[in-house]
Amino acid sequence: MEIALNPALPPLIIGGGLSGCEAALQLAARGIASEIWEQRPTFGTEAHVSEGLAELVCSNSFKSEDPVRAQGLLKLELDQLGCRLLQIARECRLPGGAALVLDREQFSAKVTDAIEASPLITLKRERFENLQAELATGRLVILATGPLTSDGLWQQLSELLGDGGCYFYDATSPVISTKGINRDIVFSQSRYDKGGGDDYLNCPFEKEEYEAFRAALLAGEVYPINAADKYLLFEGCLPIEELANRGEGTMRHGCLKPKGLVDPRTGRMPYAAVQLRWEDAFQSAMSLVGFQTRLRFGEQDRIFGMIPGLEKVKIMRYGRMHRNSYVEAPKVMLPTLQVREHPNLLITGQLTGLEGYMSAISTGLLAGINASKLLAGEVATVPPEKSCLGAMILFMVNPGHKAYRPTAFQYGMLKWLPEKIRRDRKAELIRTEAEAAWELLESLVGR
Repeated sequence: MEIALNPALPPLIIGGGLSGCEAALQLAARGIASEIWEQRPTFGTEAHVSEGLAELVCSNSFKSEDPVRAQGLLKLELDQLGCRLLQIARECRLPGGAALVLDREQFSAKVTDAIEASPLITLKRERFENLQAELATGRLVILATGPLTSDGLWQQLSELLGDGGCYFYDATSPVISTKGINRDIVFSQSRYDKGGGDDYLNCPFEKEEYEAFRAALLAGEVYPINAADKYLLFEGCLPIEELANRGEGTMRHGCLKPKGLVDPRTGRMPYAAVQLRWEDAFQSAMSLVGFQTRLRFGEQDRIFGMIPGLEKVKIMRYGRMHRNSYVEAPKVMLPTLQVREHPNLLITGQLTGLEGYMSAISTGLLAGINASKLLAGEVATVPPEKSCLGAMILFMVNPGHKAYRPTAFQYGMLKWLPEKIRRDRKAELIRTEAEAAWELLESLVGR
């Protein structure tokens, strides 16, 4: 049953992650006051380590800015729409080739400062537990709690939707100190010399070293998951030990691929290579690219110490596995991000099942735009299908999913693309159609 929206009450944003902060800043840009509720630091989660807003709990990469790639094209679209967090992200940039790699602590601090400095945003460091009561008042609520939604709030949401939702298991990568890296073995180079050419460090494996490392991963002791759960994983972000389990060459064709690298000691491509990505502007820490893991901490010390050049390196932050919950969006959501049966509730971020940092920011931006429209008595925006945002949202609510699984934005979501098209022509066509869609999208959102 529809509830009349009460515009006298400021919109409530639950969750101070990427999506919630972008939504609040979009509302503020339109002169609308809002409240953000964030439970940290009073209540922590399985993945967060700080009390800052918009903390990047997985990698510190926003992926490619190359406009030929899907994530790069999405960023161009978000720039057109005045995305605030993307602007802040570029102020915190670290060397990372074509990828937008951030100093995660600096980024979180800048976002927190932007939220706290806004006279139109009230930040409450409290756990929110009254979802149904707030909705009953006609208040507009943006739920941006992400996949680590507290048990109590998840229970309330499940009761509201009449559905227990979905889940998968995700993991983070370890962060290491740069002290102790053996630079006689580890060398600087970006794959194919992209970006600055030396934006990454590389740990080269010989075949025997790689095989011993894989064997150690396969035998490594891992933390258990909930006994009542199936071990469901996000295929786009698999734990390193799972990759090892899928075959001898799986890691070498994934995060340990050596292509585009040359070991200066031998003058040839190594058998495999671990890439290290900068974590901070002081170059005191680095993350192991693609090394999400559920290995026990002691096992991470032992096994990752087998990586050539990292034998004496200390792990500053261990990789961790956590359970991620999300709603079955095709059943319960509209392409405006509203919940079908409760139109004053908008769900954003990874709670929708759209995976990745850019998906979270994109949906937060759309939620802020649509919240302002709804409060003004206008019709909420459905992005055009030829836009990146529109393709992603329409994928999210598509009732044709056999099983709704977490997915990041990719060109496969652009259903209007011809199935057979030359690669060079494909990039040109995508850019032409996307730019036309941006004009329509800008008119819809009032830019």
